[in-house]
Amino acid sequence: MAYDKFEILKSTAVPLPIENVDTDQIIPARFLKATERKGFGDNLFRDWRYNPDDSPKESFVLNNPIYSGKILVGGKNFGSGSSREHAAWAVYDYGFRCVISSFFADIFRGNCLNIGVLPVQVSADFLDKIFKAIENDPNTEFEVNLPEQKVTILTTGESESFDINSYKKGNMLNGYDDIDYLVAMKDEIQDFAEQRPF
Repeated sequence: MAYDKFEILKSTAVPLPIENVDTDQIIPARFLKATERKGFGDNLFRDWRYNPDDSPKESFVLNNPIYSGKILVGGKNFGSGSSREHAAWAVYDYGFRCVISSFFADIFRGNCLNIGVLPVQVSADFLDKIFKAIENDPNTEFEVNLPEQKVTILTTGESESFDINSYKKGNMLNGYDDIDYLVAMKDEIQDFAEQRPF
């Protein structure tokens, strides 16, 4: 399933300065029955966002209208716990296109990259600067530049580079998942096959 190309994202950000956010907190297990990627955003952080009677918890950041944007900024060790793909689906379906943290669980990172959510790992010091920038002004914009592999706090000009697997980077720049990548190479694959002896 192809998704939107990711090149340069300029956006405000939603701060979630909580460490060790696991996949069961991102999307509780009771919502894992669906097999399509649609509708999971409604239940992103469900138990943190809503009371048992389904009324919104005013104290939770996603229910605070002063915060918005396509970037979610999380604390250290974001996406730990079980390997459920649905956690990445929920992040994407809610509308986030980038998650910034000082450390990601490997499986969650991979699941994000497979569906078009860019996990940007920065140093603890730079993450702290990001949180402080948002605290000082919730309208602070950030630029996430995938071609240059750099994230910038636009109000201060401070920036930091981030790493990404070159194959996954290419896929995100083209809006490909793994199947799209193979389909895009079908002519090369066919040429190679035709040159092989029978």
